[in-house]
Amino acid sequence: MLRFDDLQIFVRTAERGSLSAAARELELSPAVASAALKRLESELDVRLFARSTRSLRLTAEGELYLAHARAALQSLDDGRQLLAGGKSEIAGNFQVSAPSDFGRNVLLPWLDEFQALHPRMNLRLLISDRQADLYRQPVDVAFRLGQPGDSNLVALPLAPDNRRVLCAAPEYFARHGKPTHPDELHRHNCLLYMLGGRAHERWSFSDSRKQHVVAVRGDRLCDDADVVRRWAVAGQGLVYKSWLDVAADVRAGRLEVALADYLGEATPMNLFCTHRAQLSRAVTQLREFVQLRCAELMRERLWT
Repeated sequence: MLRFDDLQIFVRTAERGSLSAAARELELSPAVASAALKRLESELDVRLFARSTRSLRLTAEGELYLAHARAALQSLDDGRQLLAGGKSEIAGNFQVSAPSDFGRNVLLPWLDEFQALHPRMNLRLLISDRQADLYRQPVDVAFRLGQPGDSNLVALPLAPDNRRVLCAAPEYFARHGKPTHPDELHRHNCLLYMLGGRAHERWSFSDSRKQHVVAVRGDRLCDDADVVRRWAVAGQGLVYKSWLDVAADVRAGRLEVALADYLGEATPMNLFCTHRAQLSRAVTQLREFVQLRCAELMRERLWT
């Protein structure tokens, strides 16, 4: 029979990449932790970790089992809270990954509100434009822009109609003029950021007749999309960003939208997890909470 403690040690070891680190956090001796992993592997009749004297990594079977083990622990915790009378309360650790610009400037205050509603929740927020590996990293859910790339992940739509928009600071347009056609972008300084390790330098627009894909250039490139938006606000050039990222700047007059008659690239916002068994009360309520706030921003969009 599987033991709760063994599952906990397995999950913590996978997250930390170290049996000794997991043992310390759980206040166990390395020998006890090692025995727990061996007991779990014996019960499942698989090797969960490939071990050497210097490294420890999940096997393919271990990666496959990790999501189920996490979901089982979450389900047990949900049951404990229910019996304790906290049916509507979210408690315990909740680990979230988000892209840099959306995470810092849009999601962060929303998470403050959400945590204020659930003060027993301990939030761990990972901010990066490098996509978190939900199978290997200690992440419950991840916010991601763009079309889902991994068909094995569960995608929960938050803002399916979100698109990229072209914008710049009013002072930039005052100096250089506002483009009226995508082909004019080659005359402008276009601020670039990295997507999947490569510069996002092909910007796509469409109208009722055709799609326009423009290869753009600029004097600035960064792997952090938040920095690129800040450059745009400072008047350094044009930026092609998710509407969710720039809606507040447009509302405040820090940025103005150009080429509003053209549709930018579709960039849906989704909440991802590895398995439907992970759709705990915390995940469901966070999804509903953020979905409502995304809808408020989408009502201000400049396209139909």
